[in-house]
Amino acid sequence: MPRTRQELEQLERQSLAPYAQMSGESRGRTHPEIAPDWRTEYQRDRDRVIHSRAFRRLEYKTQVFLNGTGDHLRTRLTHTMEVAAIARGIARALKLNEDLTESIALAHDLGHSPFGHRGEHVLDRLMKDHGGFEHNRQSLRVVEELEQKYPGYSGLNLTWEVREGLVKHFAAQDHPSRRAGFAAKHSSLEAQVANLADEITYYSHDLDDGLDAGLLSEAELNRNLTVWRQAARKVNREQGKLPDECRRAFIIRTMIDGQVRDVVLTTERLIARAGVQSADAVRLHSRALVQYSPARRKLNQEMRKYLYRNLYFSRQVDEANTRAVRILAELFNYYLAHPRTIGEQSRKRIRAEGLYRAACDYIAGMTDRYVMREYAKYFGVSV
Repeated sequence: MPRTRQELEQLERQSLAPYAQMSGESRGRTHPEIAPDWRTEYQRDRDRVIHSRAFRRLEYKTQVFLNGTGDHLRTRLTHTMEVAAIARGIARALKLNEDLTESIALAHDLGHSPFGHRGEHVLDRLMKDHGGFEHNRQSLRVVEELEQKYPGYSGLNLTWEVREGLVKHFAAQDHPSRRAGFAAKHSSLEAQVANLADEITYYSHDLDDGLDAGLLSEAELNRNLTVWRQAARKVNREQGKLPDECRRAFIIRTMIDGQVRDVVLTTERLIARAGVQSADAVRLHSRALVQYSPARRKLNQEMRKYLYRNLYFSRQVDEANTRAVRILAELFNYYLAHPRTIGEQSRKRIRAEGLYRAACDYIAGMTDRYVMREYAKYFGVSV
């Protein structure tokens, strides 16, 4: 017989740490629903995210390289799946709620614009006088307002804890904790894990994609990146001479393993020192508890600076992204001048939320290729 929801909740209480977020103690959903029979509330959240249209569109949104420029380069969807896998591993090691962690990780980029962070920056600039644009807040907007899948309400009606985990900036007026009247300083440990897993994933795998695209070389990384040099030495010592592709994969894996180990051990020490005994005690604590050690943080800062200088703003990546965001800006202005061309669901929100926000929602939901298709349709220029 399959386990019932009640049995799954009891298993959580027996196996998870006291400071984990228990699904049976959720603050619930905005719109009350009958609880699932064979899933916890967070497992239901995970399934709703995976079945959303916004999740499917991540397959055709840029991570670093424009979508479609390489068969093996990561997209926003493969990045999201990798974040979820790493986040679950950390949560398991810390005896946290894996289902909540996974749900937050899978939903964290639902609101990301086309063309990666360059697209996010141009939308924020275009929306400067109209509330701005930030992809974490847009992810919350997607699950609360923009998805249209259920009768009786907009959004996915996810639990409070998943929605809390999607917004990183607690000063935001639309943060779930403020709307619930709960004076949190931080989110749950599960949300903090998903956030750090995102960082572990994109820096390590962006290195991998940069190597695959020929924009980075192992020789340069050995000279300039301490974390790469340490991992390469470990792989050479333990595995000996390996074929190029296999060696690079093992080095990246070793880097990720080192970061995960550091986060788990550092977080265990910080939790013990803080003495927190509940999920809400974590939220009220004066500092985030899921962290790198100072030494690991310094290594990651070095890697971050290197990637910005040699990959993200390299000529090949920068020129393609600059051209793409120019197209995005021109299309945005076209919609402002021709509101009837905005998609139907976004157009319905013009009266309540204004033309700028409706146009922003419409473009933010687009895939890279749909932006290009719309641009060709209205400007008569193929890109």
